[in-house]
Amino acid sequence: MALLRTGPDSIYDVLGIGFGPSNLALAIALQEPAEAPDHALLRVGFLEKQPGFGWHRGMLIDDATMQVSFLKDLVTMRDPTSDFSFLCYLRDRGRLVDFLNLKTLFPLRIEFHDYFEWAAARLTSLVQYSAEVTSVRPVTEDGEVRWFDVTSHDPRDPGAGPTVRRTRALSVATGLEPHLPPDAERSARVWHTSELLTRVAELQDSGRPVRRAVVLGAGQSAAEAVDYLHRSFPDAEICSVFAKYGYTPADDSPFANRIFDPEAVDLFYEASREVKQSLHDYHRSTNYSVVDMELIEALSRTMYQEQVQGRRRLRMMNVSRLREVSASETDVKVTVEFLPTGEREVLDADLLVYATGYQPQGIADRLGEIGKLCLRDDEDALRVGRDHRVETVPGVTAALYLQGGTEHTHGLTSTLLSTTAVRAGEIRASLLAHRTAATADAAR
Repeated sequence: MALLRTGPDSIYDVLGIGFGPSNLALAIALQEPAEAPDHALLRVGFLEKQPGFGWHRGMLIDDATMQVSFLKDLVTMRDPTSDFSFLCYLRDRGRLVDFLNLKTLFPLRIEFHDYFEWAAARLTSLVQYSAEVTSVRPVTEDGEVRWFDVTSHDPRDPGAGPTVRRTRALSVATGLEPHLPPDAERSARVWHTSELLTRVAELQDSGRPVRRAVVLGAGQSAAEAVDYLHRSFPDAEICSVFAKYGYTPADDSPFANRIFDPEAVDLFYEASREVKQSLHDYHRSTNYSVVDMELIEALSRTMYQEQVQGRRRLRMMNVSRLREVSASETDVKVTVEFLPTGEREVLDADLLVYATGYQPQGIADRLGEIGKLCLRDDEDALRVGRDHRVETVPGVTAALYLQGGTEHTHGLTSTLLSTTAVRAGEIRASLLAHRTAATADAAR
């Protein structure tokens, strides 16, 4: 069921932009029973530009596992009794006992995606898919910005007119977008890992041979792409190019993982800028440019087996970087420099895959006029409250909440699943608190 168009009686209490795991968790939190008596009275809706729910579909490799525990699902850290938990999903799918027998905390990525789809399907009445937000405009009454008007259109139907919805609060959770090096351009021969599975399937269906593929990057996605390409094209040489001497193992030790605890967000938020930077630098190895040890060891075994057999297809070009890329419709030439000596090698390849990570989508670019209402710190970063609400200039009572893009205020968990459920509860509590305060002010 589609959301209603804005009218005199259809002002939303909160409208979410994006419907990935973060806003999905918020939708659940806003629909489940709560202590607040007026909880059920909140009018909520979500806009998603994709035609259906999807989360990193391009990297749903058949045997890839999650890097966070299944207990860090959409609800358990907030409410272990919720029937939107991963365990309830397993029970519904008839796999609860079988999963328990695996004795693992880390389900397959394709299974966790199916869990997300299962949860999203139960909330379809709250979501408008194929709704790409094109503008957000502040609405003023009596000198006060009380609402936001959100304009969206259906990207599948350019001829259809825009739809405008009015809301008292926004929850922006537009996720991450692929990051490419400067001047890099995607093409039929040059990809980002976000499109890996789709592109590989297209090549296999076309029957075009792949003699050599080059992967740039040193993180988990890079290693997974190298492994997947190596398995998908059994006659091809796969070259992994990165500036390190070797892949760095992810630090998932018990004490380091405390950086992802909900309490760690409190400590990070209250810390000085210098301490925040130190914590970020110390614990980058829990998330950035690191690879699971099991995958590192598997790739190493593969390389050794090929050495024994005398047919080397897996090539690690370490301590190296890309210097030039020249792509055509039929191939791509990649110039790789070995950093210690400056020696360069030109690789004639069929594919170049950038495993160069993701970056938060520009909030200011998405919000337009509303960006001018947001306060910023000395480094021009958005000022965000502990409740994930952006601080605004005086006279703005409409609320803007960010789910993501807040590493500078809330730490490493900002873009991860670790505290998604807890954050959804915090935003719900903030929404209800502000609603109660506004009701009390109106009654005076």
